[in-house]
Amino acid sequence: MKINNLRWWVVSLIALATVINYIDRQALGVLWPEIATDLFPDKTNDEHKQIFAVISVVFVFSYAFGQAIFGKIFDWVGTRIGFAISISLWSLATVLHAFGRGLISFAIFRSILGLAEAGNWPGATKGNAEWFPTKERAFAQGVFNSGAAIGGIISIPLIAFLTIYFSWKLIFIIVGVFGFLWLIPWLFLVKSPPSTHPWITEEEKKYILDGQIRVDVEDESILDDYNPNTRELLSRKESWGVIIASAAIDPIWWLFVFWIPIYLFEVYGMDVKTIGLYGWVPYVGAMFGAWFGGLLAQNRIKAGWSVNRTRKVVIGLGCLIMLPSLLAMSNPGSPSTAVIIMAVILFGFQTSIGNVQTLPSDMFGGKTIATLAGYSGTAAKLGAVALTSLVPWLTSGGNYAPAFVIGAALAVIAMLSVLILIPRIKPLKKDKHNLEFKQS
Repeated sequence: MKINNLRWWVVSLIALATVINYIDRQALGVLWPEIATDLFPDKTNDEHKQIFAVISVVFVFSYAFGQAIFGKIFDWVGTRIGFAISISLWSLATVLHAFGRGLISFAIFRSILGLAEAGNWPGATKGNAEWFPTKERAFAQGVFNSGAAIGGIISIPLIAFLTIYFSWKLIFIIVGVFGFLWLIPWLFLVKSPPSTHPWITEEEKKYILDGQIRVDVEDESILDDYNPNTRELLSRKESWGVIIASAAIDPIWWLFVFWIPIYLFEVYGMDVKTIGLYGWVPYVGAMFGAWFGGLLAQNRIKAGWSVNRTRKVVIGLGCLIMLPSLLAMSNPGSPSTAVIIMAVILFGFQTSIGNVQTLPSDMFGGKTIATLAGYSGTAAKLGAVALTSLVPWLTSGGNYAPAFVIGAALAVIAMLSVLILIPRIKPLKKDKHNLEFKQS
């Protein structure tokens, strides 16, 4: 049996896993007002927010280290088994939330969820590098990233709808089952990388593998995959460009993922059902941004732009879209205006992030991609931990302006780290400095 365009089936399944990932992740935030009232009836609104922040920090902290761990796991066991391990664990953790009884139990279950969900990002980066030629990677990454946006669009109204019929405990069990169902088509369809997959057509295999030959090279020696060890990898300023850009830009996303429902509840007094009517709107902007960033990069490379010029222009454009929009959130006015501005912010974020996430595959060989993606993911989540920890203090009394100003500063840092630390985005090779470094 041969399947045409098998690579798009693979990335679609990865995108679907991301949708499920976000449904599982967003459930706690949407259900929190109900959970807080049920489990902490004697606490004030600010105290409920502090408890939520602690649980969220535990999640992101676990997520941070999970990125590095799963980056290595995916490089060891491959994309197929790596995803199966990751989604099985996070689905189980989601179900366990139904048995949460207080801060400690929720923190434990949230920690397991964060550790397991972390595998989705280095796994997607590695899968993208395996299944797509260089010119299609940014768009493929955009398809994957759109899964996060679609998950955000679906999760908030879906969970709000489920509260009509089910308790918050049963809702966690229901959404946890989605991941186990996803395993069926994944294990059936994704049997191996494209070079050995029994169902891929010869035409598509040749298209993928020939399109992975490195571009923007000055000598043929660079065509050999460059897979440095961890020490050498972290000695490269280009690696730190990826790591710092990820650490700066990612907290912007988490600022909204965690706090959109709480923001709408605290600033505009919305209940769960009303949040369901408004909370999905920002993710529509994210979805279109993921597609736009990927398609723009693909179009420019096909038009003859270098990978270097393409990545930097698209990343910079996304950051410049975010900058004034984040500042505008200091005083958005009506709730409708607020969610529209949020949509513009997340549009800019997704325009940039898909191209940031392709940087490891633009510069390093296949045995290093997931490792660098994991390290940059860890840095990203540590940045998110820092900002999430500050939010209850920054937003005391319902004033969220300081948090948004910090977000604007982070967008500038992300853009500058790519421009300054990665002079040219191209396949790297062992240079004299790194050879001496290794020998020393």
